[in-house]
Amino acid sequence: MDKVDPSVPAIAAGSRAEDWARLVLRVAQDRDKDAFTTLFDHFAPRIEAHLQRLGLDAAQAEEIAQDVMITLWRKASLFDPSKSALSTWLYRIARNRRIDLTRRDRTDYVDPQSPAILEIASEGRIDQAFDGQQRDDIVRGLVTELPHEQQSLVMLAFYEGLSHSQIAERTGIPLGTVKSRLRLAFTRLRRGLEAVGVDESR
Repeated sequence: MDKVDPSVPAIAAGSRAEDWARLVLRVAQDRDKDAFTTLFDHFAPRIEAHLQRLGLDAAQAEEIAQDVMITLWRKASLFDPSKSALSTWLYRIARNRRIDLTRRDRTDYVDPQSPAILEIASEGRIDQAFDGQQRDDIVRGLVTELPHEQQSLVMLAFYEGLSHSQIAERTGIPLGTVKSRLRLAFTRLRRGLEAVGVDESR
């Protein structure tokens, strides 16, 4: 296999659109690991390089690129080559992940009244199902279900209103680890709220 040059835009693969579509089909139908490896080796470095050009650091770009490719593995059947090129589909996923990451990084703590939480609640119709106090209680209940290493940090952020840097200083945990754990915790809270909203809307 030729060595991948991450500086080459993903759209350069357009002439191989049919080849990519066949590989995705093999992933979707047969869970073909060789096909997925070929796709990963080609697209992941290009997505990562593209994200870095947009301003993400290397770790963030790598995280999103890997997440995009995992999405490809899990949801290959959703790709429709008649609607878009594979590169377009993957870059759209990367764009959405980048937006999510930017939103999370702007949130120093998990607040049940924060715009992000309220947006999640609205999407899941939890606002219509519960009043403000009930919603806050649901969030607190979800916090207690988090893994201990996430819960302890969320408690500092949620109840004491500490920023990421303040939590790192108090606990002695590296700032990057604090951000990562809170990011995972926020994702769990989001899924929990969405699940409650869906259940209550039935």
